[in-house]
Amino acid sequence: MRQITSLSIFFPSLNDAQSLPYMVTRAYEAARSITHNFEIIIIDDGSTDDTLRVVSELRRHYRHLRLVTHPKNRGYGGALISGFTAAKKEWVFYTDGDGQYDPSELTLLINKASSRTDVVNGYKEKRHDPLMRIIAGSIYNWFIRIIYHPPIRDIDCDFRLIRRSLLKRLDLTSQSGAICLELVTKLHHRGARFREVAVHHYPRLFGRSQFFSLRRIAKTIEQLPPVTHHMY
Repeated sequence: MRQITSLSIFFPSLNDAQSLPYMVTRAYEAARSITHNFEIIIIDDGSTDDTLRVVSELRRHYRHLRLVTHPKNRGYGGALISGFTAAKKEWVFYTDGDGQYDPSELTLLINKASSRTDVVNGYKEKRHDPLMRIIAGSIYNWFIRIIYHPPIRDIDCDFRLIRRSLLKRLDLTSQSGAICLELVTKLHHRGARFREVAVHHYPRLFGRSQFFSLRRIAKTIEQLPPVTHHMY
């Protein structure tokens, strides 16, 4: 495994109290195998469940763990922007706090990182979601690939390792799920060099998706960038 200097890991989280202990534990084990200089950050995007209590308990065991709290929900894009702002290390990894990805597979991304790579993006080997969400996701990915030509095959696979020096140069504005396209496209236009690796995707064990609702889908579509806009 390629050793990197330092690593920030963060989880955007909305009512994911039940899955956070698993996520933090797996992330901690993976991070320790990569570098001693790491941090784990939870971005609590206005949760109404036991997230604060759960994180308080976890911080007793994991000194590398930090919490960023949004008093009110800002949306997925707002949570990612807070995570990128809070991250202080050389490389930044994030994935969702709902447990549908295994943080230990971060090591697969690390193995692809090099001096000639700026972003390592996962793509789902097989999507484990309800049928309607799989269909909607496939249509969305097809639309994005046809219209925007992103440099990766799975735009909504939120399992990403990014060189922080590039993130500091971006002005991200989307507060919805459209931030994934905005992020990847702006990185691409800044000259970022991408690599990809297959990762596992698991059924959600707790709660339900906070994205798959008509209101949130409409907001994402509304915030998609203009096709001709270079988004510098």
